[in-house]
Amino acid sequence: MESAKSPQYKRVLIKISGEALAGQGERVLDFERIDRICDILKRCLDIGVQIALVVGGGNIWRGAKDGHGKMERTRADHMGMLATTINCLAIADVLESKGITVRVQTAIEMRPIAEPFVRLRTIAHMEQGRIVIIGCGTGNPFFSTDTAAVLRGAEICADIVMLAKNVDGVYDDDPKKNPNAHKYDRLTPNDFLQQNLSAMDSTAASLSLDNDIPVLLFALKDPGNIYKAIMGENIGTIVRRK
Repeated sequence: MESAKSPQYKRVLIKISGEALAGQGERVLDFERIDRICDILKRCLDIGVQIALVVGGGNIWRGAKDGHGKMERTRADHMGMLATTINCLAIADVLESKGITVRVQTAIEMRPIAEPFVRLRTIAHMEQGRIVIIGCGTGNPFFSTDTAAVLRGAEICADIVMLAKNVDGVYDDDPKKNPNAHKYDRLTPNDFLQQNLSAMDSTAASLSLDNDIPVLLFALKDPGNIYKAIMGENIGTIVRRK
């Protein structure tokens, strides 16, 4: 039985990194993990939260990084966009198996398998209780899926953009290398940019600043963190104007 407490946010844009979908070793997609994530998304949907997802593709291909400087950057990034679409379809299939109506949209048209991203159509789907899963990032090379998440969040008038990653927030140093690294509970976008922090890219932080949209960074190791964040619990690091 759900708590009588109301969700903190009514409409959310959640970015799920490709790495968060991967299993151990050579497993590109861990369907047990995806199943747990989808259970939480259903729980949020059942309490009236409107949900859109932007999905990364780093478990399959990371654009310029995996191109190792030997591929033309635009082509490498286009391959990354295709990787995000594969992940979108996997999440859609699991959500549909749980009785959730889903629409997959992509920034690059591929009509046999997805709708093109259209802002008003996305909002209409969400208002009708569907989860919208958005692939291909912004549709442009040189932009990350973090940037795509903040952009889409601004376009659909989301209350917050949630970046679900493999790290539990923003630190002043790499916590894997420095056990004394300090985790921030709250930052302004200006602080993030001036300190040259790396938990999301600078273009995403600038979009957050320019459009006054809060961004929450948190770990997806426990998929329940999505629900906790939506209910307003203090997890991760929130980046917003004071």
